[in-house]
Amino acid sequence: MGILTVADRYEARDRLRLLHALQPPVPAQIDARFVLCNVTGDEHRILVALEIMLYHDIIVLNCSENMNSGKTYAYFSALPELLSGEQEAPTTSPSGGSRGRTCTGATSIPPARRTPLHEGMGYVLSWDLVRWIASTNVTRNNTAGPEDALVGEWLRAGGRGKNVYSTQGARLNYDDTKPVMYDFPYPPWSFVPNTIAVHRLKDRKKWATTLRYFNATRGLKPSKFYHLLN
Repeated sequence: MGILTVADRYEARDRLRLLHALQPPVPAQIDARFVLCNVTGDEHRILVALEIMLYHDIIVLNCSENMNSGKTYAYFSALPELLSGEQEAPTTSPSGGSRGRTCTGATSIPPARRTPLHEGMGYVLSWDLVRWIASTNVTRNNTAGPEDALVGEWLRAGGRGKNVYSTQGARLNYDDTKPVMYDFPYPPWSFVPNTIAVHRLKDRKKWATTLRYFNATRGLKPSKFYHLLN
């Protein structure tokens, strides 16, 4: 799982690490990495280096930091070499502002439809598509543009991505069995139990509201050392 972000978003990375560590075990092995371009500024070089030493979950690409000017291509084109010798598996790219429920997401994709997938706020690509992105001129000659739209352009231009499974939610107040992902809901919309990801969590209050709905602190045991947390 590659999460495209920038060097100074330390709090966001720590929050995602915390949530990932506290989720229930899943039947799949989830390897999450934060993806940066070249780190500039002495303070970031030191602090990011410390993160790498402790967590081993950061990839630093050889590119100038950007969001829509080639970082997506730099990431996917580097993966075959970075992961050479590793077991091939679907590669995901969720938004850094999304809360993904790994315990649900890892089991929500029908086994017969695990290749290839695409979604704007988070998407999964099969490994053959990653190798294709790294080797074709279709992508090499078209590297600028919004990440999600750009990946869609590549797949259409190359005649790829024909086996698609969408989890885009309609943000309606109903309970369904289909896994869905959607933007942070404002009234009259609300969260639904079958959620696998919530997008646009831009501040702590939205994070707290989302985590409260999904009962993220249910494992907190009573103690005389802390009060008023429940």
